[in-house]
Amino acid sequence: MDLQLNNKTVLVSGSTTGIGYAIAKGFAKEGATVYVNGRSEKGVNDALNRIKNEIGSADVMGIVADLTTEEGFEYLIQQVPTLDILINNLGIYEPVNFFESSDKDWLKMFDVNVLSGIRLTRFYMPNMLTNNWGRVLFISSESAIQIPTEMIHYGMSKTAQLSIANGLAQLTKGTGVTVNSILPGPTFSEGVERFIGNLAEQKSLTPKEVEQEFFAQTRPLSLLQRFITPDEVASATLYVSSPWAAATNGAAIRVDGGILKGIH
Repeated sequence: MDLQLNNKTVLVSGSTTGIGYAIAKGFAKEGATVYVNGRSEKGVNDALNRIKNEIGSADVMGIVADLTTEEGFEYLIQQVPTLDILINNLGIYEPVNFFESSDKDWLKMFDVNVLSGIRLTRFYMPNMLTNNWGRVLFISSESAIQIPTEMIHYGMSKTAQLSIANGLAQLTKGTGVTVNSILPGPTFSEGVERFIGNLAEQKSLTPKEVEQEFFAQTRPLSLLQRFITPDEVASATLYVSSPWAAATNGAAIRVDGGILKGIH
């Protein structure tokens, strides 16, 4: 299917690795003009080189900016004044015992996972409404609904993204702009790959055996019973960003491997 994205300009925040990188690469494959964002020049350049080596003539550029700061935000919007598609992917996670967590832990999680997307959407969405076309997506998580007890503050930030996206969608009534959320489940990012590799070494198991053990013991509700790939999350994101998904607005799209039960 032609997703009709070859004339669109896209920014993917936090896109040098993992899901963000897969999304940026997917847009580049579809012929969009893509801005890759990260905090370090090396990380951004490495991501650009990987995309160009894989795709060849990709129209992809890098913006080195820390979007958790006003300075980074101001620099980015000077470089990229308008967009067709905004993917709010920047995010962190960090296991912290609730009773030992500090205000600083909670504020950091909110600032990175929530406020960075608010800043970008507040700037780019008005022009989308004026142009009568645009896409805003928040890359949330199944943890927005199934709150992880080992990092409740992370779950809070992901739930907040759902609320923001749904509220913003109400502002698009009668226009060609949509605002949605994507809810990935356990995904095989670089960090997870390292974790599984280290655990396999410690237990004298193969990475595949560790993965099977993880889903049997820790994520037994998963229907997929394996880690989701970043490319699988990217595929859903690209479709929802396309003109074909005009009727999907204010939605939380699950790419969770069936880990969430019930109808949401």
